[in-house]
Amino acid sequence: MIIVTGGAGMIGSAFVWKLNEMGIKDILIVDKLRKEDKWLNIRKREYYDWIDKDNLKEWLVCKENADNIEAVIHMGACSATTETDADFLMDNNFGYTKFLWNFCAEKNIKYIYASSAATYGMGELGYNDNVSPEELQKLMPLNKYGYSKKFFDDWAFKQKKQPKQWNGLKFFNVYGPQEYHKGRMASMVFHTYNQYKENGYVKLFKSYKEGFKDGEQLRDFVYVKDVVDIMYFMLVNDVKSGIYNIGTGKARSFMDLSMATMRAASHNDNLDKNEVVKLIEMPEDLQGRYQYFTEAKINKLREIGYTKEMHSLEEGVKDYVQNYLAKEDSYL
Repeated sequence: MIIVTGGAGMIGSAFVWKLNEMGIKDILIVDKLRKEDKWLNIRKREYYDWIDKDNLKEWLVCKENADNIEAVIHMGACSATTETDADFLMDNNFGYTKFLWNFCAEKNIKYIYASSAATYGMGELGYNDNVSPEELQKLMPLNKYGYSKKFFDDWAFKQKKQPKQWNGLKFFNVYGPQEYHKGRMASMVFHTYNQYKENGYVKLFKSYKEGFKDGEQLRDFVYVKDVVDIMYFMLVNDVKSGIYNIGTGKARSFMDLSMATMRAASHNDNLDKNEVVKLIEMPEDLQGRYQYFTEAKINKLREIGYTKEMHSLEEGVKDYVQNYLAKEDSYL
């Protein structure tokens, strides 16, 4: 059996979809559904059982349950970069992750967990995952969420007792189906699509940094289907333990993303950005701490044998917009 925590969230439920696509149904989904529409993310999925995240520790106490687990995929966490309760973040993103690490180490099974590109902070030290633990420890996250993720990464490298294989995944800007419950934290593709359908244009921030034109701030946007394909590769292959960046390795601008989204939505490749993009002032409190560039170094991922080409921004956005956002049933 494979445990997927956060299994009703965006990446978690997409990974359950991937497992089902590969014929795997012996899955335990762990999550809190609350009043959100996350339950829709797993409505079409096939799995063994679902339990509330607060009951997982008790469930694993049963030897019969614990001995039947072959891997833990830990995508459950508070992923809001705006969360201000540091104690809550440390309990969710560090304490719970540590508990699952210790379980996997004791049972000698694989452990794949969600880290975050937020650990890189402003990127002063670059976005390289193929460095020593001492170098990773120097990273300076910008928010409490990023710190809670970095704190666990640092802790993991210090442990003598480790899972059979452990992989911490630093997700960059993930977009795609299953993100509809995330509200403000959903991807720019999702928000651009809805702005365009409602208003006929999208708003982008002006630039306040030399070398970057308005709307040309850069991010590494990665399609969720590529993300879960990489995760599956790590699950079924014996790969080197450690931290891995999960991105495309190619930064693209918000302007590129917005135009790709609107062109896919309108089925018109000739849209003029001067007619469908409105540039707005960036709030003053953001101007000094706004990231103008993120780009995953993915050499390490390639070195372990993952050679599959990822969707280009245009390919991923077109698939997401035309085959999901524009459909009555927008779920995987």
